[in-house]
Amino acid sequence: MAASNDSRTARKPQSPEGFSDPPSAGSPDVASGASIDPADVARFSAQAAEWWDARGPFAPLHRFNPARLSFIRDQVCARFGRDARTLRPFEGLSLIDIGCGGGLVAEPMRRMGFDVTAVDASSENIGTARAHAAETGLDIAYRAATVEQIEAEGAGPFDVVLALEIIEHVTDPEAFIRTASRLVAPGGMLIVATLNRTLRSLALGKIAAEYVLRWVPAGTHDWRQFLKPDEIRMMLSEEPLAVHGPYGLAYDLLNDRWGESTDAAVNFMMVATRD
Repeated sequence: MAASNDSRTARKPQSPEGFSDPPSAGSPDVASGASIDPADVARFSAQAAEWWDARGPFAPLHRFNPARLSFIRDQVCARFGRDARTLRPFEGLSLIDIGCGGGLVAEPMRRMGFDVTAVDASSENIGTARAHAAETGLDIAYRAATVEQIEAEGAGPFDVVLALEIIEHVTDPEAFIRTASRLVAPGGMLIVATLNRTLRSLALGKIAAEYVLRWVPAGTHDWRQFLKPDEIRMMLSEEPLAVHGPYGLAYDLLNDRWGESTDAAVNFMMVATRD
């Protein structure tokens, strides 16, 4: 059975009270596309001003960021033969960050030399990201858009495509990830980060994180939307990419930090490369 026929991979968008339809999609800075879930966009838009508050609702991402940045750096260096010890190892390479939020990944990627395009379905998130980049003097091409819009416009292809903690928030994960994969340039790579759908992720990634530890606001995630690594592999099976992983990311309670792990039961990353 094709992955898109599974009830987990295509869900009806939610429409919360008070969420209004966006302006015309003809606007250059309005996101539109089938992948958008209005409820999730509204939820993150409401917190947009707090992306860069390391003690605010996005504090877990600030703590998580060093581990995923390290993973991305090492994977890209290995793929393109770059030296991670240099100041700007990715000079001359292009990258798109899909679902960029407030720019927590886009900014360090630009500092490492990438020519960065960053898109998000929330105009509020993009406004925050642009303002912060301007304060820090970083030239990042931010815009409110979806992966469908980027493909339809013929943008790219990109050497590196990032889809980090976003696939669990879209209405049709298979359509989303296949579209993202088509933005990868020959020789390039797609990196996906998400949450596994296991009993442990339900206990830790949902219940503990939202209701016990209060790491993220209640309702941030729907465990039913989490994906197993083999499901992502199946979604990409008809695209001309080689899929690698999963690569686990786990929290070390004793040292109070995240790091790469052989344990992919909760957080994991996948890498897909195009020859």
